[in-house]
Amino acid sequence: MANGFAGYAVFFAVAPLLLCLGSPRPRLADGFWLLGVLLAVVAARMFWSGSWLLVGCGAWLLVALAMTLSGLCPYVLETGVFASQSILAGYEGLVHYRRSSDRLGPVANRGIGLDVVLPLVALVAFGLLFVVANPDLLTAFGETIRSMLDTLRDWILDISPTWLEVVVWAAVLWISVGLLRPVIGGILPKEAAEDARRGPAPATSEPAPLYGPFRNTLVTVIVLFAVYLVFEFATLWGREFPKGFYYSGYAHEGAAWLTVALALATFTLSLIFRGRVLDDPRLPRLRRWAWIWSLENLLLAVAVYHRLAIYIGFNGMTRMRIVGILGMSCVVAGFLLVVWKIHRQHDFTWLVRRQLWALALTIFLYAILPVDVIAHGYNVRRILAGDPAPSVQISVHPISAEGVPTLLPLVRCDDEIIRQGVLAMLATRLDEAETRAERSRKDGWTARQMADRYLLDRLTIAGGEWTAYQNPQRREEALRRFHEYAYQWY
Repeated sequence: MANGFAGYAVFFAVAPLLLCLGSPRPRLADGFWLLGVLLAVVAARMFWSGSWLLVGCGAWLLVALAMTLSGLCPYVLETGVFASQSILAGYEGLVHYRRSSDRLGPVANRGIGLDVVLPLVALVAFGLLFVVANPDLLTAFGETIRSMLDTLRDWILDISPTWLEVVVWAAVLWISVGLLRPVIGGILPKEAAEDARRGPAPATSEPAPLYGPFRNTLVTVIVLFAVYLVFEFATLWGREFPKGFYYSGYAHEGAAWLTVALALATFTLSLIFRGRVLDDPRLPRLRRWAWIWSLENLLLAVAVYHRLAIYIGFNGMTRMRIVGILGMSCVVAGFLLVVWKIHRQHDFTWLVRRQLWALALTIFLYAILPVDVIAHGYNVRRILAGDPAPSVQISVHPISAEGVPTLLPLVRCDDEIIRQGVLAMLATRLDEAETRAERSRKDGWTARQMADRYLLDRLTIAGGEWTAYQNPQRREEALRRFHEYAYQWY
């Protein structure tokens, strides 16, 4: 079992090949290669600096890849159903393999000569087990052979699995067989192949009962959005914000509520353009109102991005602000999918599946992006340019191993309090990096992270910069002053 993320990285790197080799009838479509590339990205990211979110992304991608090998389209909800059937399918698959081996046994024996191979395998296996089980047996051999057997015994003990690892391997085998031989092939392929698009409205179609309410709703929200957008752009664009301006309410909470408004607009459009409305002869007029509202929604999205930019401009970048940018982009993508659905007359299932894809892609992007490098690289540039406000993000938020090297330029910062605080932080991180390196050496290669190794090398090389802060009292005093100083921009 892996003691760290490097082990998971190796697993996700080789799993696509193993699934492909184990699949009875692999279908190497475009989706397989795309998912294989995404898994390679996940594996590379985990070698550098892993997280449990990346493990979750890798697990989902593996299930999706198994679906493509079976000829299914990996929609998000269907992927969960496909994964849930793997236990039952694994049992059926293992029974199938056993029956197949019974049928092929006589043929394999004649062709390979198992009457010789199997006894040799048994002799070696049991002989090694006896050596491991009884160290006194080694005294019966000469010194050279005894030394070789002793080394071999130690090697076997090092690589032999624990009982928990054996259980995990058995579970992985069972589930892998279930993924390769699904039992729901008669249900999901038909669903996955669906791409329902409605044709032109029938010539004898009747007016939809809700056409009038829907049209009035669109007109109402168009007027409401127009009034609000004028107010938004007039009050927050090109404005010098006074000291004490309520940044959190306008830029943080306000952006969140506007994002909810955009999501609600997405749902409203989805609700209007479905069912009998799509067969109404007046549908083109309703679409024109929808295009106007869609344009206003895109302007609303621009306003949300602007509010996020205001907050970032106030006191710097954080992980959650990157989450906000990605989340807002996901909502915009979902809205554009609704617009495309209306234009191409796709059904509601088509929309939900692709919106879930957009959500999954957003989570995947956050998982593989070097978030702390992006956030604190921006903050450091702002500080070095003479704006100390982003120092609060360095002071109050945890920083991952890959993000710490971005702080090194601050050891030359003109602001004495920030410079001394960062030096004290780096001295602390050097101690932590050395402890982590020692622990990973004990845990083995699966616990090693390239980002940790890189951080330790960088901090060791530059260690002379903060020698004075090896003193715990001086370090704590510098950190206290830094926190109190930076907190004014919180």
